[in-house]
Formats: sequence, structure tokens, C-alpha cells
Amino acid sequence: MILIAEIWRSFRALPLWVQIWVALILVPVNLASSFFIYENMGLLVALLAIGGMTPNPVIMMFDRGVSKAMAIPHLVIWFPLVVFLIWIVQSPYIEGQYQAYLWLLLVVDGVSLAFDIPDTWKWAKGDRAIAS
Repeated sequence: MILIAEIWRSFRALPLWVQIWVALILVPVNLASSFFIYENMGLLVALLAIGGMTPNPVIMMFDRGVSKAMAIPHLVIWFPLVVFLIWIVQSPYIEGQYQAYLWLLLVVDGVSLAFDIPDTWKWAKGDRAIAS
């Protein structure tokens, strides 16, 4: 129970806009990929979208809070996802709500990567601080 409290305290120490971004936009948009697994390439999209977030609880437990290390899985998994989305979102076989969702996912994960690249660089240079 103490570990969960430490992680929660660390998350709440982040700027409010970051908390809102993560809790109300980033995580829900990526999890929404599970609603489209039966669409063209939907399973692959869902595996990559959710897969980019999956290592972060382990990182939070290991670090006992939120750190820049959480950006690394995003780079490794979401960078290929974003490249893939740029390619498939314009396909004639992708349309309607699914296409609109893929555009949203592309924008959200693209914005996330814009934050993740500098965070990964800072982490690699030794910034291992935990938000507190």
C-alpha cells in the first residue's frame, strides 16, 4: 500500500497540465485502440498503442514514482506506431470513425513523443529524479 501511495504522491507532484494530459488524454486515447481491434490493422495498432504504456507501471514501481525513464517505452514503441499511422491513416481501406480515431491517436502520440524525446535525452544524461 505504501508503494501505491508513493506513486500517487509522485504523480500528483507533476504540473496539473501534465496530470490532465496523462489521465484524461494520453492514456484514454491509447486504451481506446482496443475498441478497433477488428478494423483493418486494428489489432496491430492496439498492440502498439497499449504496448507503449505497458512498461510504465513497472518503471513506476521500480522508481517508486514518476520519472523520465517512463518516456523510453514511448520512443521504442510509439515512434514506429506514429510512422505506421502516417502510412495507414490515408489508406482507402481506412474510413469513418476508425479513420478519425487513427488521426486522433497520431496527433496524441506525436505530441507525446515531442515530450518524450527530450525526457529520454535528459534521463540518458543522468537526470533520474523522481517527481516529488
